[in-house]
Amino acid sequence: MIKTVEWTDEGVVMIDQRVLPAREIYPVFKTYEEVADAIETMVVRGAPAIGVAAAMGVALGARQSSAQGVEDFQSDFDRVCDRMSRTRPTAVNLFWAIERMRHVANHARQEGATVAEIKSRLVDEARVMHREDIESNKRMGRFGAELIPDEATVLTHCNAGALATAGFGTALGVIRAAVEGGKHVKVLADETRPFLQGARLTAWELARDGVPVTLITDNMAGYFLKSGEVDCVIVGADRIAANGDVANKIGTYMVAVAAQASSIPFYVAAPLSTVDFSLNSGDEIPIELRPEREVSHFRDERVTPDGVAVANPAFDVTPHRYVSAIITDRGIAREPYDSSLKALSVKK
Repeated sequence: MIKTVEWTDEGVVMIDQRVLPAREIYPVFKTYEEVADAIETMVVRGAPAIGVAAAMGVALGARQSSAQGVEDFQSDFDRVCDRMSRTRPTAVNLFWAIERMRHVANHARQEGATVAEIKSRLVDEARVMHREDIESNKRMGRFGAELIPDEATVLTHCNAGALATAGFGTALGVIRAAVEGGKHVKVLADETRPFLQGARLTAWELARDGVPVTLITDNMAGYFLKSGEVDCVIVGADRIAANGDVANKIGTYMVAVAAQASSIPFYVAAPLSTVDFSLNSGDEIPIELRPEREVSHFRDERVTPDGVAVANPAFDVTPHRYVSAIITDRGIAREPYDSSLKALSVKK
């Protein structure tokens, strides 16, 4: 299994997703600032992976605090958490992970723990979150595999595989689980402009696993959906509102609309931690705007005329009416999502 992010004594090790598939390198990020920069620059991406990386970054920053007293340590810890929370605004797993780390620190402080004990608990918690994410993805895969017919062709957008998580994957985890269960599955992968997560990452992952994959450009998705060659669509999510509206990589909404028009089921796979129950609808989800250069340049070469304005929203929101089911680590939710997602959140 691909080691997307890993805690070590030297620092946080992450596969640099910016240079895949040409190179497979695992730099070590030795400070929380380096981890935060890695999240911002998309060394690591994908909501669950961002959450785990952020937790490890918080643990790293806490471990490196020179504070002797608990109050001074708390000041350092808050600064680390604040820095991490400014990295990527859309992925709710980031904020979920930071709040979980805050809870651990606050609970330890209330128990009278020393600075050294708080640091140790934070490191332990980050490692637990890493392990839990992999286990969560595998459960999700088992639930979702039931929805994949044998001999299916599945279309996916962006990368929701092991590279987007601590391991195994969400949308690709469902495909992996179906294949492991003996089903024959082929995948159509959208290239996913402008960062090319589908072309560079999804195709790379599936090829490594021996899953038949065909790469298509984003503007070919409608053609293949209408052609009758696609049996279902599976994507991941960066944030899901309480009503089932889904924020995912830009271009997802167009795929969902085309899928419904073609009577093809559109599934979303995401852990329950991706559901933001504080938001009533997707209208409240903040959309990250990425640098213009990601669109105007390919590698270091400009591909647009000088002076032309560029818009680069990183995500769009698919209204819940286009979503056939949401596959979570606690089961499958269907309409009405405001009640089915809530029921899964309290499920033991």
